[in-house]
Order: sequence, then structure tokens, then C-alpha cells
Amino acid sequence: GMRERGGTADAPRPAPPQDAEEVSALQALPIDVQLNILSYLSPQDLCHLGSTSCYWRAAVRDPLLWRCFLLKDIPFWTSVDWKSLPDAEVFNKAFSEVNDDALYDYMAIYKKSCPQGRRSLKSSRSRYEAVTSFLQSLVTLSEPRFAMFGPGLEELDDSLVQKMMTRPDLLQVVGLPQRQIDGIGSGVSFQFNNYQKFNILTLYSTTSVERRRAREEQAVAVNKMFYQENSVAGNQQAMHYAVIAQVKKVCQVVDGFIYVANAEAHKKHDRQEELARILAMLDPALGPPNRPLLVLSCISHGGVKRIPCVYMAHQLQLNLLRQPWMVRDTVAATLTGLLRGIEWLLEETNNRNSQ
Repeated sequence: GMRERGGTADAPRPAPPQDAEEVSALQALPIDVQLNILSYLSPQDLCHLGSTSCYWRAAVRDPLLWRCFLLKDIPFWTSVDWKSLPDAEVFNKAFSEVNDDALYDYMAIYKKSCPQGRRSLKSSRSRYEAVTSFLQSLVTLSEPRFAMFGPGLEELDDSLVQKMMTRPDLLQVVGLPQRQIDGIGSGVSFQFNNYQKFNILTLYSTTSVERRRAREEQAVAVNKMFYQENSVAGNQQAMHYAVIAQVKKVCQVVDGFIYVANAEAHKKHDRQEELARILAMLDPALGPPNRPLLVLSCISHGGVKRIPCVYMAHQLQLNLLRQPWMVRDTVAATLTGLLRGIEWLLEETNNRNSQ
């Protein structure tokens, strides 16, 4: 509020010492009340408050406050990637277990992990760079190919692939090439933003008849893309898969991978097994090790309760992967989130190829 300055024009008061900042009403409250009030602000407001004085600059860094923001906001983030995934212990540890020395810098973690923070890091790239990478993408990659697989293609009520084929306002289908890769077909060519073409080879785990029957009987169809290899002796837990010969051919020719995860909260998921299958596809023996992986964390339509993408990344243990990855919330019925994911995938692929 307005504060009385006191004094008159003809009788100036002695200036207060530089370091004696004025104490605001908020600052006069007990610390725990201050923190409680601050917890209702948005992280952006908090940063603005921090720029008003030395006192507030220190106060707004309070780790408890930022941990509270982190836990509150994580479920609403719609994407997370290999550079920004917060460690699981950051949000698993109860405060009673953490002594003061071991408090994380939750503010830094928040800024690094939240989608807005990541976007602002990205937009700091110079204009020139953005233009050259755009031109490069036109030259280097005539048509990158991506292998798309995963339970979210087969278990959801809305078919992601069918929607992709029938929404020319979002994605144009520009070709159904007839080349065959060992009986798997050669995928569908799409065009993104009127310039970049790319090809998606969709790999299903079974035939459509078997999938339909499994859905009617609410059973799990047997996945025919993978076979289980004997795990290394001594480690009984480890599930180890290899891909069948036709899929191996696909893995050798693609520029990246799209894994469609089922993110519907009411379904049961065996993420250990899913990770084992992802690792089989990304096997470095089958091609360049740093090809990007886009995980579409997919629900069928907006009304379904979803597993937040940060939790999905931890459930699938994506931090074990050696290549760039991103998880993006996607809705099959509307294709929400899909294009941003594809954009990331194309950018990663272009960067890799121009190196």
C-alpha cells in the first residue's frame, strides 16, 4: 500500500542508510504465515516479488515453497524430456526424512523442468540458427522414417492411427508408398506444416482380428513382435526381449521411434515389460545408438483420467535410455499433443543428421 513519507519539502529528513530497507506489512508477519501466503502465488508472481528487494529475493527461494509448487504442478505438465525430468526422489521423499542440508534446490529443478522454462531456453536460440536449421531440414532429410509401436495403438477406444489418416487439417497424408519391408508394408507418408515430409511405419503386435478378439474378451493379445530371450544368469528378474526378423529390418532403416503408451489411469499396465520391449527396439546392435524416441502418453478422449507424463517417464524408467527422448500427453480422438511431439522428433532427427 501507499506509505507515509513524512517530512515536508523545506525540511528534508536525513536519508536512511542504504541497507535499511523499509519493512512492508507482509514482511512484518511471522515467517510461516508469509510462506503460507506465498504458496498461493504462481511461480511467475513469486519471481516478480523476488525482484523487489533483497529480503524477498531470499524469501522466495524457500525450498519448501518450491517443492510445494513442484508437487502441485507436475501432474499438469503436458510434456517432459531427457533434459528436464526431475529425479523421482525429488517428489518421493517426505520432508521428515530430509535434513536441511539435503534439501534440493527445488526452485532450480522447477525452472529446469516446467514446460514454460524449457520453452524460454529454446527460444533463446538466435534467429539465424533457427533459419539455418529450417533450411537444413529441407536439404538433409528428404523424408525421415519413424517406427511407431506400443499398446496405446491397440488398447484405446479411439484409434490414433485412424485419426491421423483422417485429419487433413492437422496432418496431410501425402503418400502410401508401395515398397515392402519384409511383409510389414512401407508406412504412410505425412506432411507437416506444408514443408516437412515424414514416413511412419506402424507396427502392430498382432493381426487386427486377434486384437479385436482380445478386446471383446478383455484379454491381452499375445505380442508377436518380440520373443523373450533368456536373461543373463544370476539376474532372475531381468526380462529381456528381442525383435522378430521383420521388425529388425524396420529398426535398421528408421531415423527414430514413436512409442504410444496407454496413459489411461484405470487400466493395468506392466511398465517393466514395456521398458523391456522399448529396449529391444532401441537395441544399439540394430542401428545408430542416438536415434530419438518420442513417447506419446495417450488416452482415447478428453474425458478419461490420465497418468501425468512425468510419472509416465518414471514408470517406464526412461532415464535409463541413452538417446534423446520426450514424453508428450496425447489425446487420440483429437490428436492433441501429437504435432508438438512430431515437431520435436523432426528437429532431433535433423540435428542428428546435420552433425
